[in-house]
Amino acid sequence: MTETSPVPSAPVKTIAFVLYPGLTPLDIVGPLQVFAALADLVPGYRTVVIGERIEPIGSDTPLSLVPSHTFEEIADPHATIVPGGLVPTLAAMADENLLGNLRETAARSQIVGSVCTGSLLLAAAGLLEGRQATTHWMYRDLLARFGATPVTRRWVEDGHFITAAGVSAGIDMALHLVGRLAGNEVARMVQLFIEYDPEPPFGPIDWTAADSGQYAPFAQQLLQNALADHPALLAHLSN
Repeated sequence: MTETSPVPSAPVKTIAFVLYPGLTPLDIVGPLQVFAALADLVPGYRTVVIGERIEPIGSDTPLSLVPSHTFEEIADPHATIVPGGLVPTLAAMADENLLGNLRETAARSQIVGSVCTGSLLLAAAGLLEGRQATTHWMYRDLLARFGATPVTRRWVEDGHFITAAGVSAGIDMALHLVGRLAGNEVARMVQLFIEYDPEPPFGPIDWTAADSGQYAPFAQQLLQNALADHPALLAHLSN
């Protein structure tokens, strides 16, 4: 009788979400829930949350979050997703320790994504130079200061990088990626399971107020608060 060798199983694809102090919870929890549903439906996927240390990390709400792994423990994620936020995220553009971790993790990832101002962290790390990208509408123009080309879309793909616009856009981006990884039928099933069918009570957004620039002074004040201890970077982003 001839013995047959067992068929090796395919390696598990890890979707890693980056956690750092002061981020916006929906930026990470929205797409994380989408990919957690993918992992429930399709064998071969898992989600992790990575940070510098495994300890509670505050957000820009009363909610604290805890990474499941450190950066060092996840050597080769299939995808790395960087969430955003307001003042703490803007301040993190000067955090060389975080930017260094992003560079190293991105170099080992087949997909690198961001939600909201998370793309500013990728840009500050030098990862979006020469690429099209988007971010929250208040700070979209800052991408150009890092050599990226700002684009006004819900999400933008350029090579293996994918960036989403503000906050809730991360859910859309994640569903798009699920469709790319596992097929549109699986993505539709995930959308059904999380019941993602937005019907905002006040209708669609009226973008004229944002496009008029009336919020520019508010955005600039937040940037100044965030980078008060980093005048050179503040000047580069304000000129």
